[in-house]
Amino acid sequence: MSRLKLGIPKGSLQDATLDLFSRAGWKITVGSRSYVPTIDDTEIECLLVRAQEMARYVESGALDAGITGHDWVVETSAKVHELSELIYAKQRLARVRWVLAVPEDCAILEPRHLEGKVIATEVVHITENYLAKHGVKARVEFSWGATEVKVPQLADAIVEVTETGSSLRANRLRIVDTVLESATVFIMNRTAAADTWKREKAENLILMLQGAIAAASKVGLLLNVHRDDLQAVLGVLPALKKPTISALSDPDWVAINTIVEEAVVRQILPKLKAAKAQGIVEYPLNKIVL
Repeated sequence: MSRLKLGIPKGSLQDATLDLFSRAGWKITVGSRSYVPTIDDTEIECLLVRAQEMARYVESGALDAGITGHDWVVETSAKVHELSELIYAKQRLARVRWVLAVPEDCAILEPRHLEGKVIATEVVHITENYLAKHGVKARVEFSWGATEVKVPQLADAIVEVTETGSSLRANRLRIVDTVLESATVFIMNRTAAADTWKREKAENLILMLQGAIAAASKVGLLLNVHRDDLQAVLGVLPALKKPTISALSDPDWVAINTIVEEAVVRQILPKLKAAKAQGIVEYPLNKIVL
């Protein structure tokens, strides 16, 4: 039987990835000391791999496919197919940024001020390419972690990844520039991508993962409304496209089914009630396939 050898990112993305797979319909179980998770799909074989190393294992063919950051594909210069972005990160559904940051009271205001300085980062090649683009010569040192605390004693500046900027602010650091914007990506070995079965399996998996991501911030709303009040209610509803309107047993009434951002429900429910909607039900969504 054919199997897709799939790399699951170990580390900061691990919990978010396992949760995403669960919402997409796959249960992955990780043992406390095992790097070989079990998955309830006999056509997939999983392996836990650090996101930083994922692209080179996919490039070599040790893995058919994997989930990692676009940043690590760039950093390792791996020759792989990026089949799709999967817009989620450790804390939220968003892209991340690698930023150039310095102490708040530092005189470094733009890239040219880095001339002759020391920069600490995990993404050495990305940083070196950034400096070369700006015509700046500086020493780039690899950082094994806790990069934020290395300025100003051990480095003049850092290039660090951020989702919200909260960690940088907590360490009294100021962002000078964005070095690279990145997102989680589904990558595939070039030979594996040419295999019809493996490519189809990967694309079907991506479809379900994207559906789970699309549904993560949305909910469904079901409500009843008298036909005389229909236009007023429709004027309140933001819809994914157009809401579904169905006839009820009473010809004077219809049911409306729609999808909205969860964050706006608290704002529109009182408005729907004021527009004479009745029997309003909010329900969770697992996947939205567009």
